[in-house]
Amino acid sequence: MPVKAKLIGKMDVRAYTMVGALILIWLLFGLMNDTFLTPRNLSNLFTQMSVTAILAIGMVLVIVAGHIDLSVGSIVGLTGGIAAIMSNWWGMPTVVVIAGTLAAGVALGLLQGWLVAYKAVPAFIVTLGGMLVFRGVLMGVTHSTTISVSDSAFAMLGNAYFARSFGWLLAAAAIICIVWSSFRSRASRQKYGFTVSPLTFDLLYAAGASLLVIAFVTVVNSYKGIPFPIIFVIVLAVIFSLIAAKTTLGRHIYAIGGNAEAARLSGINIKRRTLGVFVFSGLLASIASIVLTSRLSSATISAGNMAEMDAIAACVIGGTSLMGGSGKVTGAIIGALVMTSLDNGMSLMGLESFWQYVVKGSILVFAVWLDIANRKKAGK
Repeated sequence: MPVKAKLIGKMDVRAYTMVGALILIWLLFGLMNDTFLTPRNLSNLFTQMSVTAILAIGMVLVIVAGHIDLSVGSIVGLTGGIAAIMSNWWGMPTVVVIAGTLAAGVALGLLQGWLVAYKAVPAFIVTLGGMLVFRGVLMGVTHSTTISVSDSAFAMLGNAYFARSFGWLLAAAAIICIVWSSFRSRASRQKYGFTVSPLTFDLLYAAGASLLVIAFVTVVNSYKGIPFPIIFVIVLAVIFSLIAAKTTLGRHIYAIGGNAEAARLSGINIKRRTLGVFVFSGLLASIASIVLTSRLSSATISAGNMAEMDAIAACVIGGTSLMGGSGKVTGAIIGALVMTSLDNGMSLMGLESFWQYVVKGSILVFAVWLDIANRKKAGK
């Protein structure tokens, strides 16, 4: 079997394994607590997942490029505080608040990216310093107080729901894309002479993915409809999946993470690409802050605390290698859903908070060990 076909098969198996693990987690918590699988709780779970998922989308690109960003949680807190100050203290309209928040996120990402790319300061040190500095600035500008946000338009971004009919339109569009993408990929592999899986397999994949879409829409429509934050996650996931898989920028990012020296010799501008991934990370952190601040209707000095750990864990659980060079946005979304499901399920069971840290930390270590073991096995 050609190498490319083998790689595709391995990635598919990992993706299916993650979906299977997620289903098992849901069934386990569903058996232990009657509330977990109710439409209301699952809808809230998807909403809670949105912040981690948005951060994980940006984190995937950073890790794939061979770096790490420990500051995203503090950027969420600081840009959320900026949004609340602009809205509450300065009385600015929602559009200006959003634009200002996004600009702040881009500026923070640009600063850190410049230090990493052009001043050769290790990303771990730059972003660790950023994590502390940004949290300190947040405490300073907010005077360590909670700032409420009363703007109803801003509040809709994290709390409103789309009409049920919109959910079914979205489901129809998603199913069409799944079927088209599946058979287009099959035709492309056949065109270039790669081994393809049996047609039955592709049909089962399309049918299974379509059933998951239908199940998701059915569940959220049974409560209030699709939450606004989930639409942000879907749109951002599609955009950055296309950037990663279909653009020159995306191919350059993977090349840098896979072998930076080979990428440099092939003419890739490593400094510019590195700067770009940190700008993306800052931008997505500011989007996450808008969702979180809107959901809570306030900005607090603890907002985004430890969010960077959840984002990194979501990426690793979803198949992104900390060694760089491999990872997918869709995997990070699944990883974010796994992390949020564990949080939600353990909270419903009334477990003490220390168990959540123990379980999530253990899963992160296991996921990294599994990635290293698979790489060693592939190298033999």
